[in-house]
Amino acid sequence: MSAGWEVAVAEPAWLGEGPTWDAPACRLIWVDIPSARGHTFTPATGRRTVMATEQHVGAAKPRAGGGAVVNLRDGVGCYDASGAFSWLCREPVPGRRGNDAAVAPDGSLWAGTMRYDERAGGGTLSRVAPDGTVTRILPDVTVSNGIGWSPDGRLMYYVDSPTRRVDVFDLDDKGLVRGRRPFARISEPEAAPRRRAFRGRAAASAP
Repeated sequence: MSAGWEVAVAEPAWLGEGPTWDAPACRLIWVDIPSARGHTFTPATGRRTVMATEQHVGAAKPRAGGGAVVNLRDGVGCYDASGAFSWLCREPVPGRRGNDAAVAPDGSLWAGTMRYDERAGGGTLSRVAPDGTVTRILPDVTVSNGIGWSPDGRLMYYVDSPTRRVDVFDLDDKGLVRGRRPFARISEPEAAPRRRAFRGRAAASAP
């Protein structure tokens, strides 16, 4: 096998993020945040779909019963298999939007937020239970990103992007975290001026 990239889907995007493999449906799900759209692609058939969301969408993840759960500007919502939308939890904060999210081993959604201007400490990380109960995990992050768990479900990995660091937590019996510590540090410089300019345009056109 030769090294290199292979294009799976040639789909233009302003800010394409959050690729997630939906194993039961054998399809790829991802979002274009500022255009407020979720995308799917089924490799076996080549079928592609586009879902227009209510607001800027930071992440879209498959639901066990079909449809998707989405991390929007003002909170977390659900689309059922027919496409009908409902809010799971809603917490609008001016100048803030949802960013990356991930489904934990217990079926809860861990959803991050950030400010459009990326002000330090303006974002959060929260655990959203299937019934909509919200537990604040981290109250003062900047760009909440990169949430994942170890195969045995005992560790959670997390990124607050400007720190240029991957942190790791221990999970307790209730599915909550403790013992935050650095796991890896990233030495490459970030293209901060370009990122700030783009965020400004996105905020100005927020739905």
